[in-house]
Amino acid sequence: MSQDVDHYLTTDGLDSDREKEIGQTIGYRYDVNLVPDMDRCTPYLKEYMEKMNWKDLNWLEDIHMGYEEENAAVFDRNINGWVTIPDTIKLPDNQQDRDMIARELLLKFQMSENHPMVQLREAYAKF
Repeated sequence: MSQDVDHYLTTDGLDSDREKEIGQTIGYRYDVNLVPDMDRCTPYLKEYMEKMNWKDLNWLEDIHMGYEEENAAVFDRNINGWVTIPDTIKLPDNQQDRDMIARELLLKFQMSENHPMVQLREAYAKF
């Protein structure tokens, strides 16, 4: 099924029966074979890759800007939930640019003290 890259922006994105039943898109239905255009990396992602001495984002290539309850969001597998993008962030028209913003915000959230995994570590760490 070939779809426009902005399919999830111009429609409700609920294509399968399961998506209609739960009222949201299933993030894993995106085409993960699309390699990110590295020229579209945000400055933060470029700096992050330099510090980590990585040449690509292959471990983040299946992270995409999605939507949860009509709000832009990125899915965090660690918490098995959606992280809503703040309304103050203006999203670009290009899907790859939106995906790069999603990758950056997911990284920042996963490293923040607000991430639920930090609270779990503090509560259950042995040392």
